Amino acid sequence: MSALPYPTYGLHHLYLFPVFQTREAYQQATGMEPPPYDPTQPLKSWFDPSAHSSASRKIIYASVIAYAENGSPLAGPDGKPVLEPMMLDKNVAATVNIPLKGGGLPDEPTTGEEIPVPLRSPFSGEELYFQFGGSIAVKNTEMFQQLNGSSSFTAADRSLLEAIAAKLGVAR
Repeated sequence: MSALPYPTYGLHHLYLFPVFQTREAYQQATGMEPPPYDPTQPLKSWFDPSAHSSASRKIIYASVIAYAENGSPLAGPDGKPVLEPMMLDKNVAATVNIPLKGGGLPDEPTTGEEIPVPLRSPFSGEELYFQFGGSIAVKNTEMFQQLNGSSSFTAADRSLLEAIAAKLGVAR
């Protein structure tokens, strides 16, 4: 397969499993009541439907975003987001841990962690990158290069803008 026909798009296009923002969304999508929220465990908004039937006690996912202790995604020496493998107990992989709306009760401690969503391998022509503000997105390298190549200002563009500004009486 190849990259999507957009210069950039959201990381969710690489997710192997659907992500559920709320317990209600999980129930609506699956028809099942979500398991009780456990504030002592990391948040987990996705599940692997094949994990329960696995013969292994652990499930290995080849690629997830690597995060630092403070929760920010790690950048490699090339400045791109770091991917790493992840191993989970099959029971953890097979279920979600989604808090109640508004979070847990005020006296419930939370780990503050979230288990990252496994990703498919990027297709040919896809590349992960950091957007402004540190969020991660996917770029179609060919379309992105064309977009950037055609969007740089030239001296003629600057002259035209200055002439328009002068006609409108806009000061520099």
